[in-house]
Amino acid sequence: METISLKYPEVKNYVAGRFIPNGKKSMDVISPINGKIISTVPLSSHDDLDEAVKAAQKAFPSWSAIPIKERVQVFYRYKTLLEKHMMELAELVREENGKTLDEAKAEVEKSIELTEFACSLPQLISGELLEVSKGVECRVEHKPLGVVASIAPFNFPNMVPHWTIPNAIALGNCMILKPSEQVPVSSNRIAELLKEAGLPDGVFNIVNGDREIVEAICDHPGIEAVSFVGSTKVAKIVYKRATSNLKRCVALGGAKNHLIVMPDAHPDMTASNVTASMSGCAGQRCMAASAMVAVGNIDSIIQKICDEAKKIVPGKNLGSVISKEAKERIERYITEAEKAGAKILVDGRNRKVEGNENGFYVGPTVIDFVTPDMAIAKEEVFGPVLAIIRAKDLDEAIAIENSSDYGNAASVFTQSGGIARQVMERASAGMIGVNVGVPVPREPFSFGGWNESKFGVCDITGKSSIEFWTKLKKTTVKWNPEGKTNWMS
Repeated sequence: METISLKYPEVKNYVAGRFIPNGKKSMDVISPINGKIISTVPLSSHDDLDEAVKAAQKAFPSWSAIPIKERVQVFYRYKTLLEKHMMELAELVREENGKTLDEAKAEVEKSIELTEFACSLPQLISGELLEVSKGVECRVEHKPLGVVASIAPFNFPNMVPHWTIPNAIALGNCMILKPSEQVPVSSNRIAELLKEAGLPDGVFNIVNGDREIVEAICDHPGIEAVSFVGSTKVAKIVYKRATSNLKRCVALGGAKNHLIVMPDAHPDMTASNVTASMSGCAGQRCMAASAMVAVGNIDSIIQKICDEAKKIVPGKNLGSVISKEAKERIERYITEAEKAGAKILVDGRNRKVEGNENGFYVGPTVIDFVTPDMAIAKEEVFGPVLAIIRAKDLDEAIAIENSSDYGNAASVFTQSGGIARQVMERASAGMIGVNVGVPVPREPFSFGGWNESKFGVCDITGKSSIEFWTKLKKTTVKWNPEGKTNWMS
């Protein structure tokens, strides 16, 4: 049998500061750029998870006892390492996810910003102290939970793990990361850099695998909290299973983001923003513009969007989708919409990239005259596809947005402050944009949607995440027995 030379070493679990050799079961890691096997990843068992949890539990007492101002010094050093190795990390993302190199670099830059925010946590959790009665003080402190877990998706191999790693660990927790089995290579490099930055062994651990490990994380009695990012279908399952085992859980699901385009929208800015939102990261992000609500006669703007979309070329300034199955699913949505009566203005089906003919590419696609009852108008396609739904006025446009089961993001393109205000107040989404195609909040503002785009309380990043990753300890102190008392003391 011919031995296949892998571009990257086999992915391993990372437990107690060392990489553990693969177990009996593994699967191939395939680059969507060209369809080639670039590594292998272990499919871990419950016993493998248990080993990681025990390592984290062993590390927790000493790590949590370190003052937070000292804990964050690790992340100051780690931020420097991310900057030093940015291009290497970006190349890993490109190779295993299929993004363009510029998109992969932007992902690492966001990871740096997330790490930078974690360094500011000592100023944000300084606690509260109040003399509530003569000689009586009440004090509130944020304390870590213990061992926590983060289950990450395929679409951001570097960034989404950093939604959780810096904050959860800086706040004193020890972590188990479960990367997507489709993109596990980046996580091993993250582990190496965290160790180089001085993070003690056992504080951060990686357990690779598929559904079995996700279920084991939800069930394990040694894990106090679980974060999840993925599809709504799986987010619901994870949230129900984790909380039924008395864990904290925040589970981010899918999205169907609506961009409302008004007749007074700035044509060039709108066209470039909508197209970039639809096609960036090959549409594989929960903040992508997947439905555009065209209010009134905006045919000239739609034509500009088509012109912009035609400038986006797979393999050049458009990356691949994650797998052959994803490509087939996306193209099936397009075909079904066409059969249902929608009009394909720009068709991205059946694209091949010279030199990477076995890669998984879908070109930018613009579909007009989509009706709200079509599957492509209601379901998350997760590809570079824009479905245009026509509306006669703003009220109808907002009604279309409100009817979605999801609630991640919504944007409006207009030059009217009054119209913008209406959308800001009436759209049923957790993140709103005005003339912004991808309304992702920057740190310290948190990331999180509404409705079936998020399950659980608190958001996964920013200030809101502090409440998720910590518990409050309230202390009341009295030292003056001679003092006068009242009902408070």
